[in-house]
Amino acid sequence: MLTRLQKHELHFRSAGAYGRRVPELLAALSGLGLGLSLIVAIGSQNAFVLRQGLRRQGVGTVVLVCVVSDAVLIAAGVAGAGAVVQSRPGLLDGVRVAGALFLATYGVLAARRALRPQTLDPRDASAPASLAATVVTALALTWLNPHVYLDTVVLLGSIAQSHPGRQWWFAAGAAVGSTVWFVALGYGAALLRPLFATPRAWRVLDASIAVVMLALAGSLVMATV
Repeated sequence: MLTRLQKHELHFRSAGAYGRRVPELLAALSGLGLGLSLIVAIGSQNAFVLRQGLRRQGVGTVVLVCVVSDAVLIAAGVAGAGAVVQSRPGLLDGVRVAGALFLATYGVLAARRALRPQTLDPRDASAPASLAATVVTALALTWLNPHVYLDTVVLLGSIAQSHPGRQWWFAAGAAVGSTVWFVALGYGAALLRPLFATPRAWRVLDASIAVVMLALAGSLVMATV
């Protein structure tokens, strides 16, 4: 059995170890909170994940693409890529133009779907998009969106530097927030399936997606003028 002195010494060591970990945990929680606040918003990436979740088409693949992409971008920002992007505005302008074209095209397609709404009837014989096409779309909506770079690479990368020596704890927290959000969005969309059994619900969703995509494309074009 431990003597009283040994117990006090063990308690002191464990408390000291916990105390030394508090700054790291605070940095991770800061990253988690900021990451969630940036990602939990209506955007092209979230709209696509939601739509795939509702149709149960390639959900795991789409979620994985989004999670890994965000983790790579967050790591790049913490490693210093944010400073490089800020020092080369021409680089962001090129991404803005490409992103605007892609988002405008996706927005027009969503508007066409809104004019011809569908349902979630299991007897629907329409062929789903191929896995390759789904992956390409998910990658494009992530990597051709300049807002993703501004949020993850520039903003998160810059704020991570306010936690000297604990930047990667901050990055880990932000990556966990991204993972939790996309998993919840992709697989939680199944709870809304009864609502989307009517054409009207799909019309509202696709019309909303079209508005978001075209608005984002317009903002990107205006930013390059």
